[in-house]
Amino acid sequence: MVRTVGTTTRGIRTPIIKEGDNIVDIVVDSILQSAKTENYNLNDRDVVGITESLVARAQGNYATIEQIKKATDDKFESDFGVIFPILSRNRFSIILKGLAMTGKKIYLVLNYPSDEVGNHLMNIDKMDGLGINPYTDVLSESEYRKLFGENVRHPFTGVDYVQMYKDLGVNDNIEIHLSNDPRTVLNFTKDVLVANIHERKRTKRILKDAGAKKVYGLDEILTTSVDGSGYNPEYGLLGSNMATKDKIKLFPRNCQHYVDEIQRKLKEATGKHIEVMIYGDGAFKDPAGKIWELADPVVSPGYTEGLKGTPNEIKLKYLADAELNELEGEEMKNAIVQKIKEKDNNLVGQAESLGTTPRQLTDLLGSLCDLTSGSGDKGTPVVLIQGYFDNYATE
Repeated sequence: MVRTVGTTTRGIRTPIIKEGDNIVDIVVDSILQSAKTENYNLNDRDVVGITESLVARAQGNYATIEQIKKATDDKFESDFGVIFPILSRNRFSIILKGLAMTGKKIYLVLNYPSDEVGNHLMNIDKMDGLGINPYTDVLSESEYRKLFGENVRHPFTGVDYVQMYKDLGVNDNIEIHLSNDPRTVLNFTKDVLVANIHERKRTKRILKDAGAKKVYGLDEILTTSVDGSGYNPEYGLLGSNMATKDKIKLFPRNCQHYVDEIQRKLKEATGKHIEVMIYGDGAFKDPAGKIWELADPVVSPGYTEGLKGTPNEIKLKYLADAELNELEGEEMKNAIVQKIKEKDNNLVGQAESLGTTPRQLTDLLGSLCDLTSGSGDKGTPVVLIQGYFDNYATE
């Protein structure tokens, strides 16, 4: 029979996970039950994705704002700066709440016109019209209000983030400035907490080179347990989400153990070599809202060996339009199949690979998983991807 389907993706329902649950057995059992109920087979090189929140919840990887406060007090003895956090009720507001509970003065420096992942603090056209240069100009909170108004709301969330972050202060201990130069904070304090995600290493380097005294990142807060809290030795507070009004869920730890164990148990149960990954945010950008989805430090904090690397694919459109454009019908199909079978192991820089996506497999697969499971009430925190590594030549 001629094959008519390529990649397929299924969201797999699981029980509601609680702290202490055996996540390995639950994931394996859920996949096996789904395959039996829906009458499909598992195959070699299928991919199973597990959302990071499922793993973190089973681990009980949580921390309270009191524990954030204590971890921060251990780093900073007096007033400190916090620079370049993302604008997020879910991601950063509760962290800032914990930081403010230290009672120390916080000099909060925000990127503009948008944060690192594309949430805007102002209309960029109005910014241009006012002659503001985001590369050089620094705005105080009062200057920002004078130029852009007293109620600047995010177009999607309806939140005035400057006001919200200001209101999280304790005894008005948060002072806000807008700048894209990390060295701005050194006008107020030499002790700095770097809160951006993907550029954090560069930001730390610039600050240290400019004479900062103490420089830490969110990835260095709660790297060990504080008063019984959860922790993440690699990412600290990065990748955390609000769990309740006074508690956060941290990014999961020991992820390699879980993916390897799930792969092993699936092999025992099915005889198939199935790849496994844990995923968080996908790596894609919303063209309307300009928001880049990736607020986690990485798309996948743990994955099996077969998911390393990037795709090695030939662009079918290129073959059909250029190299094989004189062929027709079955002759063209056969020629394309032969080209795929004979392709080099590394197509980087070759004409037939132009236009293919040069991204890590885990970033591509994690984005597919994130879009499949969603962030709301679908109830499918495990995703099964089949046929991803197949191609036009696969029978």
